[in-house]
Amino acid sequence: MAWFVLIASGMLEAVWASALAASQRFTRWRPTVLFLISMTVSMLGLAWAMRTLPTGTAYAVWVGIGATLTVLWGVFTKQERLTLARGMLLILLVGSVIGLKAVS
Repeated sequence: MAWFVLIASGMLEAVWASALAASQRFTRWRPTVLFLISMTVSMLGLAWAMRTLPTGTAYAVWVGIGATLTVLWGVFTKQERLTLARGMLLILLVGSVIGLKAVS
């Protein structure tokens, strides 16, 4: 159960990071509200998962999921380009997250 909550919290990290950018320095209220809610739930989920998972592993998995999904969202919305190097580094990041889970 802790892994499921951690994965969902990592996904919410990508939501709040994207909402933060869309809020344009908190001048747009809808992305600002989405940022506040998703960040709060994401942090609570991370804290809950860390009750049973090692702190370093939980944090690395949370950040890895959030960072990967945030980059992929940027590519999907055409705000970022996916180059060969970026793609390979994302694959390495995902592989590292899977590896951390496997050895925990």
